[in-house]
Amino acid sequence: MIQLIGLKHDVKIEIREKLSIIPKRQKKCLESLLNVCEEAVILSTCNRTEIYFKSRDEDIIKKIFKVLNWDENLIKCVVNYEGEKAIQHLMEVVCGFDSLLLGEDQILGQVRDAYEVTKGLKTSKKELQRLFENAIACGKQFRNRSKISEIPVSSSSMVVKKAVDRGLKNFMILGYGAVGELTSKYVLEAKIDLLYIAVRDKQKVNIEDVRVKIILFNDLQKYYDKVDCVISCTTAPHTVVHLKELPNKNLLLFDLAVPRDIEEIVSESPLYEVYDIDMLGDIHDANYKRREASMKNNRYIVDKAIKEYIEWKTLEELAPFIKKIKQNGDFVYKERLETFKHKKKTKDNEELAELLLKSTSNAYVNRAIVVLKEEHLKGRSKKCEDIISRIFKI
Repeated sequence: MIQLIGLKHDVKIEIREKLSIIPKRQKKCLESLLNVCEEAVILSTCNRTEIYFKSRDEDIIKKIFKVLNWDENLIKCVVNYEGEKAIQHLMEVVCGFDSLLLGEDQILGQVRDAYEVTKGLKTSKKELQRLFENAIACGKQFRNRSKISEIPVSSSSMVVKKAVDRGLKNFMILGYGAVGELTSKYVLEAKIDLLYIAVRDKQKVNIEDVRVKIILFNDLQKYYDKVDCVISCTTAPHTVVHLKELPNKNLLLFDLAVPRDIEEIVSESPLYEVYDIDMLGDIHDANYKRREASMKNNRYIVDKAIKEYIEWKTLEELAPFIKKIKQNGDFVYKERLETFKHKKKTKDNEELAELLLKSTSNAYVNRAIVVLKEEHLKGRSKKCEDIISRIFKI
């Protein structure tokens, strides 16, 4: 059975940090999950940690926590969905219905990336492969039909808008992964004077813009006093912005990372205004009602994708029986093919072919008649007639 465990919506960031799975640990965690699950996919973003898996083990949640070295006392902080509810959840996630920022445009790529990791490690097999491929296709179709990308929203766009609306001109971005790159794009689309991008390796950033300066993480302290806004979005497992290193001036700081990049004590200083990922919902978004209406009007795409996957899954239960039907069909035609090979030189081929074709037809027609008679005597002929009529197109 396909299931998922995911963080409850009201779980604070302090708990989410303890249950987060940063990218460099994802492969190892997937390999560990295969010790207790038949299949597994990890979807871990700045605002969610979800594990999709296949298992019928009644104690599977505890076993997952154990292999991931998670504190079992935190089991109360996760939800467990099974079967259709798990399928529905993924379809809603990939289309942006379950995001903190309704309709946000990064989640489709994040789901695709999560699935690609499992393909390389072969931790997703038939059922999860089909589920994630259907979900990704659903997400693409939803965005194409709803035109939701024309009403942009992401944590990156919202924090940049808040800073720009305040008239801030000098920015610093920490990290240049997917979120850092997107944030840079939004910053450079605004009328700003300067953007510092802090990375471990300067070769990772290739931006030709005179306003951009690439700096190393080790040199952060030298540049803090040159900016008005710091946006941190690294995948580091520890804090990278420390109170003792910040300048004696007002700064607007956004922490888009989980685990958090900014030391908690920073927010206690009156000089620094700090927003973490949990606080983004408080930032006004003028496009919310437009996105909400567009998503509601295109909800049918999600419902259709859920129905199609459930139908596929249901029909998959017939796969062993269908295989037997095909094997029986192969036996019938191969038996007659051998007869043709042996007699084609001794009999008229057209007459022989007619005989063998008629024999093949009779093998099934006569059997259908026998079954129909048996069922009629049991008072079940009507249902049997309907099935035989559909098979023989009567």
